[in-house]
Amino acid sequence: MAENENIPVAPAAPEAPKPSESRGGRGGFGGRGGQGGRGGGRGRRPDVGENAFGKGGDETVEKVVFINRSSKVVKGGRRFKFSALVVVGDKKGKVGMALGKAAEVADAIKRGGELARNKMQVVSLKDATIPHEVYSTFGGAKILLRPASPGTGIIAGKTVRSVLESAGIKDILTKSLGSKNAANVVKATLNALLSLRTREQIYGARGLEIKKVEKPKAPEAVAA
Repeated sequence: MAENENIPVAPAAPEAPKPSESRGGRGGFGGRGGQGGRGGGRGRRPDVGENAFGKGGDETVEKVVFINRSSKVVKGGRRFKFSALVVVGDKKGKVGMALGKAAEVADAIKRGGELARNKMQVVSLKDATIPHEVYSTFGGAKILLRPASPGTGIIAGKTVRSVLESAGIKDILTKSLGSKNAANVVKATLNALLSLRTREQIYGARGLEIKKVEKPKAPEAVAA
């Protein structure tokens, strides 16, 4: 019996913490992650209608049309800079474009998107197409836009398509007749959209009222 008294006794196992007291648990106070947990300090999730570009339903679509790289030879080697042509629109009749420049591609795209949002302008549309045919030029680029019936889609190249989709147009016929320079084509397309006018705008500028034309009455049946 004297020999057994010197045998060390193993310490008792600690009690497992409760789910509500565990650090970083899903059920802790403060929502998912609790305080100091996996999700602590990250802020709330965005509500419906919020995105990376705005809040309160101010949704915009950003499209990168073209990225150009320029280099400068210096004593230590070459220095590269990037320029990104970005088109931004809300698909509800507002569109803008800008050219962002920076030493990195991501910074150039970000700067171009911010500038394009500040330059957004309203375009006159008729349902999902344009109200009338329009022709516009910028530099060597020549753009022809024609309205189309529902279900036609956007018949255009990738450069013109980016501007039309950002503006919210779904049915249109287009033709690029001149230079293929991306910057000039985008500017020519944007100028064409800004020159559009609806019938209400034209009548209002002239101080006239739109009169409804009644359908002709059917001829009365001749008595036999």
